[in-house]
Amino acid sequence: MMLAHSYGVAVALCVLTMFCWGSHANTLKAEPNSYGFSLYYWDQAIGYFVLPLIVGLTFGSFGPSGRGLLADLAQGSGMSFAWAILGGIVFNLANILFMAAIAIAGMAVAFPIGIGIALVEGVSINYVAQPKGNPVLIFVGVACITSAIILDALAYRRQKGNQGPEGELTKGILLALSGGILMGLFYYLVQRSISADYAHLDPSKFGPYAAVLIFSLGSLLSNLVFNSYLMAHPFQGKKVTYADYFAGGSFRYHLIGVLGGLINSAGTISNFIASKAASPAIAYGLGQGGTMVAAIWGVFVWKEFRGASTGTIVMITTMFVLFVAGLSLLVTAMVR
Repeated sequence: MMLAHSYGVAVALCVLTMFCWGSHANTLKAEPNSYGFSLYYWDQAIGYFVLPLIVGLTFGSFGPSGRGLLADLAQGSGMSFAWAILGGIVFNLANILFMAAIAIAGMAVAFPIGIGIALVEGVSINYVAQPKGNPVLIFVGVACITSAIILDALAYRRQKGNQGPEGELTKGILLALSGGILMGLFYYLVQRSISADYAHLDPSKFGPYAAVLIFSLGSLLSNLVFNSYLMAHPFQGKKVTYADYFAGGSFRYHLIGVLGGLINSAGTISNFIASKAASPAIAYGLGQGGTMVAAIWGVFVWKEFRGASTGTIVMITTMFVLFVAGLSLLVTAMVR
């Protein structure tokens, strides 16, 4: 299989993760409101599973290192399968709750609560599990990125105002809180199924390609439960059926949703490949910097801050400075 053998390549893969995790939601903007989030999410879930299968049968099956994908899957223990599938289930539920929080309460509420909790929790858990890197630099870097996320949220609220009734805001906060806690946990669960060293794979545990494939399968299968329930009992808007999935969206809209899943999955694959050379804590922390990539899309492409006041512009500028500082500290944490 093809692996990242140097720290520089691992950091480059984490940067790719940031871009993908911060960009895949752009496809949701191209969908009509009449199609419905839960229907779009089915397309994304399909794309999220298809890419690990393709990449696993290509990059994960050829190369000088480790085992090929099929051999890796065949030797995996029942516990390794269970951990990876459980990680996929937790991730899928977290993602549904978090995106629902964005739809109900807006980015200003969902991002600081959801991603802020996920970032701190995820880095802390993964560092305790595999303590690699300078802990001071890692956690100061996390603090900088978390501060940047909060500033982004405050600037967004200042620009858009506090919209929506109090009851809806409370619902959004609870969804973001639940989604953030779960989002910070899934990465550690999948890491339990993965070999401690990619260069010398442990027997019964997976390399990154097999682990991500089983993880994405768990995410897709859990969608039969979670998204089916969401279709019948939406957090917001009217309920939809599977007939609406085939009749309510054109082939183009289905492709847009699948593209969103492919982009999101590309980030996940890159991150798990990089996780041993960069350490799981640093790889996860850098990946969750995708929040700032989303902010860049909002500022420079979608013009969400057009006409902003001087104070809001200062907040946005400070946000990017803190983000770059946090990323620099995380990258430096592994440099000896």
